[in-house]
Amino acid sequence: MPDGAEHAGVGGIRTWRVSGMDCASCVAKVERAVSRLPGVQDIQVNLIAETLTARLGTDGDLEVVARTVGALGYQATLRPGAGESAASRVHDHPNHDHAGHDHAVLTHGGEDDEPGVPWWRTGKARLVWLLGALVAVAYGGSLLIPAATYWVFVTATLVAVFPFGRRALALARAGSPFSIETLMSVAALGAVVIGAAEEAAVVVLLFAVGEMLENVAAGQARSGIKALADLIPRSARVERDGAVVELPADRLRLGNIVQARPGDRIPCDGVIIEGQSALDESPVTGESAPVARGPGDAVMAGSVNTSALLRLRVTATAADNTLSRIVKLVETAAASRAPTQRFVERFSAYWTPGAMAVAVLVILAPPLLFGGDWATWVYRGLAVLLIACPCALVISVPAAMASGLSAGARRGLLVKGGAALETIGQAVTVAFDKTGTLTAGRPQVIDVLTADGVDEAALLRMAAGVEAGSAHPLALAVLQAAEARGIQPPQAAEAAAVPGKAATALIEGARIAVGSPGYALEQGADLSSLSVAIAGFEEQGKTAVVVLRDGRALGVLALRDEPREDARDAVAALRRMGMASVMLTGDNERTGRALAAMLGMEVQAGLLPEQKLREIAALKARGPVVMVGDGINDAPALAAASVGVAMGGGTAVALETADAALLRERVSGVVELVALSRATLSNIKQNVALAVGLKLVFLVTTLTGTTGLWLAILADTGATVLVTLNALRLLAWRGPSIGATNHPSADATQQPIVPAKAC
Repeated sequence: MPDGAEHAGVGGIRTWRVSGMDCASCVAKVERAVSRLPGVQDIQVNLIAETLTARLGTDGDLEVVARTVGALGYQATLRPGAGESAASRVHDHPNHDHAGHDHAVLTHGGEDDEPGVPWWRTGKARLVWLLGALVAVAYGGSLLIPAATYWVFVTATLVAVFPFGRRALALARAGSPFSIETLMSVAALGAVVIGAAEEAAVVVLLFAVGEMLENVAAGQARSGIKALADLIPRSARVERDGAVVELPADRLRLGNIVQARPGDRIPCDGVIIEGQSALDESPVTGESAPVARGPGDAVMAGSVNTSALLRLRVTATAADNTLSRIVKLVETAAASRAPTQRFVERFSAYWTPGAMAVAVLVILAPPLLFGGDWATWVYRGLAVLLIACPCALVISVPAAMASGLSAGARRGLLVKGGAALETIGQAVTVAFDKTGTLTAGRPQVIDVLTADGVDEAALLRMAAGVEAGSAHPLALAVLQAAEARGIQPPQAAEAAAVPGKAATALIEGARIAVGSPGYALEQGADLSSLSVAIAGFEEQGKTAVVVLRDGRALGVLALRDEPREDARDAVAALRRMGMASVMLTGDNERTGRALAAMLGMEVQAGLLPEQKLREIAALKARGPVVMVGDGINDAPALAAASVGVAMGGGTAVALETADAALLRERVSGVVELVALSRATLSNIKQNVALAVGLKLVFLVTTLTGTTGLWLAILADTGATVLVTLNALRLLAWRGPSIGATNHPSADATQQPIVPAKAC
């Protein structure tokens, strides 16, 4: 049976952990090589998560995929699934033999590139130590036998360049002929041919050092996400058969009862069934102040219980709790390509072969056209080859994006990809939903006004009957008002909703409706005796709802939802950042304008869901638009905007609906998102300027003979390391300070929003 034949025909989606990847070019190499294999489709390589996921057809072969990845110098480990065990190890390179002899010390990755292994023990580090010793021995030998100096360094260079040359050939066969390994190998061997063996040996050593440093930097970038995963404790105190036992947190099941003592980190998503305490949620949401939690309240894995014993019922398994979803989201987001990154990758695809052509011209043109010295210009052409590597340029964007996404996650700002993170900072308008976004989402019934001959309790009873079972904030407010008065909602039938207008139901043989004054007029209700009061409520920023019985107005309920404490400061901060803010609400014009005046922003009120979409389209005509909503009933508007941001408090709906989510339900989170996006974009510009600038400087100095081969390789590896370190600075991003300030009046500073054509 041919090697690997037992793995053929497996089919399905498979995932490998691929160790040794440390830059975007590594991802491209793996993708290109695996995509050429028969029976392999839908390939996704995630640099941050270090995974390769692919769909295998019936002619797909696990072993062939593994050998192909291994031939590139990486190590592939098949993850458990579909009958595979966790111990399913595969070859890290073609020469891995079955007798247990491992030559991984000369590969790109190495057997020890596992999580938790110190950087100095990884395969790349071992290669550096080996090559360093080899070059040192060569220098020592040259001192002992001066006459053999050249041949000592030739030998050292050939031994040192072997693993990279082998990898270059594997990459060429896999569809990547213009790799950095090819450029470096050609330059080193060319230097040997022209008598610069000593420099060639140093070039190979410096190249290996650069790769090791890239690996260290990539590990630092991954550490931000790993730190999130490490917030979940490894064990949990579970109540079982009248006793409390310690179990691994990943073995918790839905419905388990868990105890959390003061000082314990919560091991699961759950609901408190007993106990009152304050929870420090800052590790998950970035919220600095502890929040009070009691029976019935939801808690998140990773939070710290500060003051009292809590008993919790598990509501999500370890693989599906809030923190796990956040980690998966950030890993997936880091793997997505922003427009700038796609442009850089397309550019680099032409850059390397173009640079090789320039190197050939540098070698041939001066001697042939101007009588230059062949040895001199061959040497300079080889140096140009090393300068031409696009590694620093290719990694400049994904390194910054990964750091920005990780920094945001630490502050409760979740962005689903580089494209969204890039667009947020370029937006010119931020559109806000009102209820649950600019307001706290907890309206209360402030006034109850009845029509002649109607009892207040009867009015609330009918309204509560219609709203029973609804999760809308206004419905909850009506139900709470009825409960506070001891009113039991009656049984309702044929409950229905008129989107953006009313809720209706059949109660005790009558059709009851709770809706807007506009809806009541559409139904032919006489509001003449209530109109003055309704107008007064709305002028005060209250939402007026009319209760109808078979088309006759029974009375009006006035509800008010107070704005969030930070809403005005956040809107002012956005204005200072050059972004206009507009409220899009289904509430009536007077109520919307009252709240907008308090916050210093424009408003488009009385909008039905489809009218919100038209407003978003009109705003997008002037530039990118960020739409901020609660992640549930604003889904169409969130999807229509350039970027949708959900204030979802970590709910699954919020994480899945929009392009970004704010775990801290604060309007100031939008300001932080914009600041993070702009900091990331600034970092990308710095990286690109650094990568291109260093190469241009060394190109000039190389052509003029000022610098040689070993400085040329430093121009590449040095630029790559500097770019990565600069990107890592984003991990320390803390966000802007958004506090109360003396705001100028909205009328004097707010640029008007040009409204869409009235519907």
